[in-house]
Amino acid sequence: MKKRCVWAAGVLLISALLISCTAERSNISAKNDAGQKAQKEFDMHAPYVRYHFQDPDMDFTFGSVVLGSISNGGAETGEAFYVAANIKDGDAASWQDEWLKMAARVEARGLKSLEGGNAISAREQLMRASNYYRFGLLAMMPDDPRLKQTAIKSREVMKQAGKLLDPPLEYFEIPFEGAMLPGYFRKAAKDGKPRKTLLMLGGGETFAEDLIFYIMPQAIERGYNFMTLDMPGQGILPLEGKTFRPEMHHAVEKAVDYALARKDVDPARLAVFGISGGGGFAPQAAQHDPRIKAVIMNACVVDAYPLFASMTPVVTATPEKVATFTSFHGNTVKIVAWRWGVPMDNVPGLVEANRGFSFEPAKVTAPALSLVGEGEYSSDETKRQQKLCIDGLANPMKKLVVTPLNEGASNHCVMENRSVVAQVVFDWLDGVFKK
Repeated sequence: MKKRCVWAAGVLLISALLISCTAERSNISAKNDAGQKAQKEFDMHAPYVRYHFQDPDMDFTFGSVVLGSISNGGAETGEAFYVAANIKDGDAASWQDEWLKMAARVEARGLKSLEGGNAISAREQLMRASNYYRFGLLAMMPDDPRLKQTAIKSREVMKQAGKLLDPPLEYFEIPFEGAMLPGYFRKAAKDGKPRKTLLMLGGGETFAEDLIFYIMPQAIERGYNFMTLDMPGQGILPLEGKTFRPEMHHAVEKAVDYALARKDVDPARLAVFGISGGGGFAPQAAQHDPRIKAVIMNACVVDAYPLFASMTPVVTATPEKVATFTSFHGNTVKIVAWRWGVPMDNVPGLVEANRGFSFEPAKVTAPALSLVGEGEYSSDETKRQQKLCIDGLANPMKKLVVTPLNEGASNHCVMENRSVVAQVVFDWLDGVFKK
């Protein structure tokens, strides 16, 4: 098998793989102790409070991905919990069916408002519908014919909704290696003046639409243009053979080219923010591209190989073991491997595939911020990576922020408290760019 290098990126992978180490309980007390030890050592991406589901993978997704998007217009509480109440715990097909049904209902409501000339109502409903179609893609296998058509549906609905924003959300495509990298750009204002800009990068399981609900409203409110896109490995690009590779900075460079070709982007105030695996993509891009004037990571990944090599549950995830997982859990694990060009029956291959995914902090000269949730930071390896990052960065304007569990800001990417993320990011960035 041709070796490919992989960033430690999957939003759900680590939590998914680590659940198995505490599944068998012949001795409750001893296993609880072992589970706590395993969680401290490995489970950086686990939920640190209980949201709804018994299946930890599904519960993390519901709490962080679904409920976390409510504050930015990506979901409604009533809709989310109605769907959750009808999902069979841990069952991937049930999750997908219920979210796709809700997506269609909300889309129909939005289209009705649009036909009646009620643009604001239409926009709000269509934004949520796009996100619900996206939720329906979770744990959906690559050979499922619904994968491509649902992803396209989510995108088309987002494009409809984006036209109703003021300023509008613009859709673009960037040519790259014979394919197109799809993305979105929204101006902070309609006056055409060059403004500070945030380029948002996702990780191992993200679609460009996810990042819209992650931080776009907060960026616009603070006077930042917002931009995001799918890079190789993300969205449905793996269906075209575009998987993750060690030189992710080449794709980011194309995004920077696009941004700086626009008259409404201030080249002196372009920041790149990467979450999950993007916590490695963003600083790698900054290392190679001096046009990036600030870099933000949630959290910094200096070297992905030791991160994965330390995870025994990943190493031991044989097909036989994966077969014992819930379908939501097992599908998630396999899909992550697929996104990086690793055979889906060789999940342990992700460890070796990570070899070489790194950047050199000393060569990143832009101001840099790393933020990480307190729960994720409890891992010794996460702490080591942050220390390597902050100690090694060249610019004295560098900072590490650990967001607190007691403020509900503890999970991987801190998706469950996006207002805290925005506060940390933009308060720091305003200082770098002097507002």
